[in-house]
Amino acid sequence: MSLGVAGPNIMALAGTSSSSGRGIGKMTSFVPELQSMMFSLGDARRPLHETAVLVEDIVHTQLINMLQQAAEVSQMRGARVISAEDLLFLMRRDKKKLRRLLKYMVFRDYKSKILKGIEEDDVEEKFNSNNNSNKRQKLAQDFLISIDQTGELLALMEDDEVDDVKQERMERAEKQTRGMDSTQYAEFCESRQLSFSKKASKFRDWLDCSSMEIKPNAVAMEILAYLAYESVAQLVDLALLVKQDMAPKTCDPFTHAMSAAYIQSRNTAELLAQTAPLKSNPDTPENTPPATPNPPSVVAQHQGKGLAGALGNGVDSKTKQRKRKKSAAAGGIEANSDAIQPSHIREAIRRYSHKIGPLSPFTSAYRRTGMPFLAC
Repeated sequence: MSLGVAGPNIMALAGTSSSSGRGIGKMTSFVPELQSMMFSLGDARRPLHETAVLVEDIVHTQLINMLQQAAEVSQMRGARVISAEDLLFLMRRDKKKLRRLLKYMVFRDYKSKILKGIEEDDVEEKFNSNNNSNKRQKLAQDFLISIDQTGELLALMEDDEVDDVKQERMERAEKQTRGMDSTQYAEFCESRQLSFSKKASKFRDWLDCSSMEIKPNAVAMEILAYLAYESVAQLVDLALLVKQDMAPKTCDPFTHAMSAAYIQSRNTAELLAQTAPLKSNPDTPENTPPATPNPPSVVAQHQGKGLAGALGNGVDSKTKQRKRKKSAAAGGIEANSDAIQPSHIREAIRRYSHKIGPLSPFTSAYRRTGMPFLAC
């Protein structure tokens, strides 16, 4: 999606973990829910709190920017609320993500039918204007007809092409559950069922919709909740790729060559330092006179401390190791953790923000936002 409005720079936001750009939404946090979502999308079983806070800030800022754009579109067409048509208009440029959203709207209609106990007799009548159970599909179809001049957007509603991104996420989830026991698998399934739409009131407070002049309606809130989850999923997808690239590769021949050269140079430097003759320069440290000897009491005191330190070295080392573990657990970030780090998220944002093409830095959207929307 290449449209943009003036708003917080995503790259600047990725460099900090504060939530300074929020109003009432600052008091509402989705960090615990985001940790569960990130786990179900491929992160470690206990995602880092700092990473979840950074993801929350990025997604929140992107949704606020989208709401601002949708409000401008709604004003241009003379509407009083932000509706699904405004969000579909913003997503019209990206065919793949628009097709994904249309499939989600179809799924929401089918879910409403099941919950209401409505059975569909004829599949061909799913776009029938008299069928209120397909209101989302009909709404999307009517709007796409009004703006589609080539028929490409309408073709997306009947496109059954396999979504490669969804397929990759399903394969990753299958590999993730291979080594789980029954308790871990139950926790994983519960995490996969979590979404922003299941906490609609909290999600509305998180976006601070009550302070907006033009507020989104119910269907628009469903779409925003879906786009928020897709933004989290795409951040996890990109961060996992960055994490894989940043991991050291043992099979890299250049790594072995560099390490061998480093060891050889270090051994050579140590050998030269041991066999180097005494320099004739009197100002060098090698030719300085010896230090003044200490009194016997001071020497004995230092020797006693050294002996006590040597005897208690094992106890002290264990105590230090325990303190390090406690401090690392309190900090929430471990050096050898398998979880996604905040640096992975920042690098993913940097790579995603990079535009391809000689004229890309001169586009209006790139100057305003610094990056396109993750979910559209």
